Amino acid sequence: MKNFLTLLKYIKLFKRNVILYFGTVIASIIFSIVSLTMLLPFLDIIFNANNVAVIKPQHFELNSNFVLGYLKYTISQIIVHHSATYALGIVCVFIVMSIFLKNIFLYLSYVVLTPVRNGVGTHIREDLFSKILQLPIGYFTEQKKGDLMSRLTNDVGEIEMAVSSSLEGFIKEPLTLIFYLIVLFFLSFKLSLVLLLLLPIGGFIIGSVSKTLKKQSNIASEKFSEALSVVEETLSGLRVVKAFTAERFIFAKYKKSNQELFNVRNKINLRKDIASPLSETLGIVMLSVILWIGGSMILEQKGLGLNGSAFITYIAIFSQIINPSKSLSSAFYAMQKGSAALIRVNEVINTESLINENINGKKLETFNDKIEFKNVGFSYNNIPTLKGINLTIKKGQTIALVGSSGAGKSTLADLVPRFHDVTFGELLVDGINIKEYNLESVRTQISIVTQEPILFNDTIANNIKLGFQDATESKIEEAAKVANAYSFIEKKEEKFDANIGDRGSKLSGGERQRLTIARAILKNSPILILDEATSSLDTESERLVQDAINKMMQNRTTIVIAHRLSTIKYADEIIVLNKGEIAERGNHNQLIEQNGIYKKLVDMQELK
Repeated sequence: MKNFLTLLKYIKLFKRNVILYFGTVIASIIFSIVSLTMLLPFLDIIFNANNVAVIKPQHFELNSNFVLGYLKYTISQIIVHHSATYALGIVCVFIVMSIFLKNIFLYLSYVVLTPVRNGVGTHIREDLFSKILQLPIGYFTEQKKGDLMSRLTNDVGEIEMAVSSSLEGFIKEPLTLIFYLIVLFFLSFKLSLVLLLLLPIGGFIIGSVSKTLKKQSNIASEKFSEALSVVEETLSGLRVVKAFTAERFIFAKYKKSNQELFNVRNKINLRKDIASPLSETLGIVMLSVILWIGGSMILEQKGLGLNGSAFITYIAIFSQIINPSKSLSSAFYAMQKGSAALIRVNEVINTESLINENINGKKLETFNDKIEFKNVGFSYNNIPTLKGINLTIKKGQTIALVGSSGAGKSTLADLVPRFHDVTFGELLVDGINIKEYNLESVRTQISIVTQEPILFNDTIANNIKLGFQDATESKIEEAAKVANAYSFIEKKEEKFDANIGDRGSKLSGGERQRLTIARAILKNSPILILDEATSSLDTESERLVQDAINKMMQNRTTIVIAHRLSTIKYADEIIVLNKGEIAERGNHNQLIEQNGIYKKLVDMQELK
């Protein structure tokens, strides 16, 4: 229940709807009670039309005898002045109108509730996705994409259902029970005391049965995310799966997760589905107890305060408690499932971001001087990745980072756009600690081209102008020309409006990379990070891409991560990293003369 209270901030957004829901539900309950309460006393008089001498109550008393007595007197006067048939017609019209109004208000309650249910889910999805976008890169190395997708889809869906069930179950049904109980106490205080003792017993039994539902729902969500992860990974690597004839292995992996999900969901549904029959059975047991106790007291004339007609009215109203009780127990089960889903969603939303955006920090309007690493260290999960890095990158310089895999090249480059923050030491931009700047303003000054081209299932134009939606067609075309991409774009039937498919699947590797370069060129940032941008390309594509890169690097401060050392021969300074430390530094010729790690790498690639 504590976790469910976090939903209040979303429900408050629909305060007006909730108030209207209260009003329509109460109106619906009142008309329902009116139709039930009035029916039996009226019929009692009508079908005893020969005995219509009913005395009008003389003194007002707020009890059932006065109310029912006055109703009997009123209907008897109608029979006297008109006929029993006429009175019966009035009763039928009265009942039809009451039921009609009850259902009108019931429908209106659904109308005002629907935006609350869907709106809460919509806002939670938006907050969750917004948080995902804000979390640092390191967070996603520990999380499966399928798990995050499951939280966005399956878990939020469970919360939507829980919100709907809870608002109905914990507003409508309790109100219905309260109003009915008030009427029952009004009709017979003694008999209702017995009922009040029986209700907590039923609640305790239902609560005991549902105790493990929350835990099982959490397991089901985890199994669903595992199955979704298998699907996501398979679709991403389908070419490899088929090449290695691993279809059976992958299917077996998916089938295992899917079967486990099947078993857990069966347990959940069996436990959830018992709510309705269990509450109905308990309701019938209570009804039988009330029938026996009330009937015995009437037959033995022990001062129950009800005649036969009023007792039948009492039983008719009590029978209407069973359905709200069933709905209330079902809502409790839905809340348990929703609570488990909400915990998983809140785990992401409440994750503390290690990167402080510093919204009110200084704005890095332009990059004017240099980037400085002062004794910088970085640890991931308490494992040192970088140690004692001292490096100055002056404006306009090209700095290359080389070294074996795992040496810390990408981690060092990732510190500049603050994908990670330094663990100790300082990273300065124009003499000011990078953490003092507004994060968005820092990233505005940086363009990145990665080894794997990151593209989206959209048009060529939208991929180039990513983040700059107001870019003109001429600017987009100019960027494409500089990136050597214009030639292949012009050959397409829809040109810049052509869709490139999932992750750019409709393009070749070189074409995809040239689009990412065009995107970086359009951004026109003074700092450029190239993360092995040509390492996965064939010779012809590499030449076109490298030519585009050379154009882009002009008059920019560039950090190049490279395995192909031929691309960084003319860098101003080459930094050789080994186990997170700077092992060697200098230009190409100086490092060759040192005859160290760099010289060995050059010899391995037969570079002259």
